Amino acid sequence: MYNITKSMQNITEEKQINIENIKSKKPYFRKGDFILYNGDSVNLLKGLPENSIDMIFADPPYFLSNGGFSLHAGRRVNVDKGNWDKSNGLKKDFNFHLDWIKECKKVLKPNGTIWISGTYHSIYTCGFALKLAGYKILNDITWYKPNGSPNLSCRYFTANHETLIWAIKDKNSKHKFNYQEMKNRQWPEDFIKKPNKQMRSVWAINTPQSWEKKFGKHPTQKPFNLLKRIILASSDKDDIILDPFTGSSTTGIAAHCLGRKFIGIDTEKKYLDLSIKRFREIKNIKLA
Repeated sequence: MYNITKSMQNITEEKQINIENIKSKKPYFRKGDFILYNGDSVNLLKGLPENSIDMIFADPPYFLSNGGFSLHAGRRVNVDKGNWDKSNGLKKDFNFHLDWIKECKKVLKPNGTIWISGTYHSIYTCGFALKLAGYKILNDITWYKPNGSPNLSCRYFTANHETLIWAIKDKNSKHKFNYQEMKNRQWPEDFIKKPNKQMRSVWAINTPQSWEKKFGKHPTQKPFNLLKRIILASSDKDDIILDPFTGSSTTGIAAHCLGRKFIGIDTEKKYLDLSIKRFREIKNIKLA
């Protein structure tokens, strides 16, 4: 049993999400309030009811698969992740981000929020697209990785953080923020957070732990502790969480453990299969 302290909340797996299925599309996997779809996120988002989603977390392609190299577990490895991560040129890449961000706005509830994660390769593009689509940006969060990989070329500063953008549909939205939870909850995984002090915009959270990669891993997999914090900050129990680039579904695993409902979309069946294996292991997760 994975030791993340405290006992897991009692969650009823057979509850059903009280929204329509994506029109004309059968789920790839469904168990209670955990639903996965295989396909293009922009097209599938068009099939969701408008104003139906409470919170979105998106970790879109960085378009970095260009034959370069990185370091993993002390070894030099190719960074090509797949065709989904290959650039189609600046204009097409930007239009892709603008398209999915617009579709997310349609399905987001009036007071819902969206989180987008990325490195400098993509996050500024996404931020500009958010502004063009009419969102209001609430915060940018620096996710500092204390155990991030070193830089191989020794010609740049070592990149050991990613940026998260948190935004609402427009300036009139009344977003949800669980301030007391962020301030007073114990966050033992983050040495920056001081007990009973306001949560600041720099979070120190390690990359995924070994138990999170038991069945394999996604090349841009996010840690459980990161998604746990995001979901606790901006949603309540029984809210509907959407991840349009779900990968190995860390968002969904955290959402389910916290009593939320989840819809995940991905083009790659192998990562959806990995998501299913992880979901079936949820009983072994304990929450801090």
